[in-house]
Amino acid sequence: MYTDLPEAELRAYRSALREPDDFDAFWADTLAEARACDGDLAVTPLDTPLTGLDVFDVAFPGFAGQSVRAWLRVPGGATGRLPTIVQYVGYGGGRGHPLENLLWAAAGFAHLQMDTRGQGSGWSRGDTPDLAGAGPQAPGMATRGIEDARRYYYRRFLTDAVRAVDAARRLPAVDPGRVAVLGHSQGGGAALAAAALVPDLRAAVAYVPFLCDIPRAVTVTDAHPYREIRDYLAVHRDREEAVLRTLGYVDGVAFARRAGVPARFSVALMDEIVPPSTVFAAVNAYRGPAELAVWRYNGHEAGGIDDDAAALDFLRTALDG
Repeated sequence: MYTDLPEAELRAYRSALREPDDFDAFWADTLAEARACDGDLAVTPLDTPLTGLDVFDVAFPGFAGQSVRAWLRVPGGATGRLPTIVQYVGYGGGRGHPLENLLWAAAGFAHLQMDTRGQGSGWSRGDTPDLAGAGPQAPGMATRGIEDARRYYYRRFLTDAVRAVDAARRLPAVDPGRVAVLGHSQGGGAALAAAALVPDLRAAVAYVPFLCDIPRAVTVTDAHPYREIRDYLAVHRDREEAVLRTLGYVDGVAFARRAGVPARFSVALMDEIVPPSTVFAAVNAYRGPAELAVWRYNGHEAGGIDDDAAALDFLRTALDG
């Protein structure tokens, strides 16, 4: 069933998000600190049974210079620099198995799939720990360090997302001037943040992005991961102001207000995990050109392979030449 406002109201919906006054300085300082901790980029070829693709195990410096893993997949025997997709993973997942997720390299792109620090045991494998300490939290990652923006989990994760683009551009297979970002749910939120924080990307694809219009999301869905934030506030009743301030630094609506690269979004009107209004909030705030696929009869899977097929056409156009 539909889980949010009627479609006509969704299309007109605008977020009332009040972002922190120092939002831009916060992220400029965060990324400057991360880049000052730059480290080695390790690329190791894998021996796989694939005949049409080459796969590499990559380790790059993320937040605070901490090592983050990734898979690099490229068309077999490719020479020269390729248009590139940097992909981020949904909540609970990691970079998975090297033989998974072969579409983008099979389509001719270099494909860097970033691991997700501290996750990767929910539905796909991960190999990157989250080394930062944290105070009390609800089960899961969404409230780790949530009362202090500098200690919050998503500050580290979104910094990793930006540094993954930096790392991709250092790879011999990658054309640094033709890079796009892509993700579903949590990965879509990361793609949206990267579109704002890395302004010279060619394009961004955000399927049903998580972390948008968060103050509304936690009041209109009972599903996880947003439920983690609600559960935290149900116990820490006097910490609402601090929590909402922290969330303002990672909200996709704030990033959308700053992102100018061409973007493709998708939204599912029967999505119980990411309320449709929160996706429309990001789309309607987006500063650059944006297109939106509306899936009226789908849940959080959104358009599935149809989303991928449309994104493939979109990215070919965006990354051509």
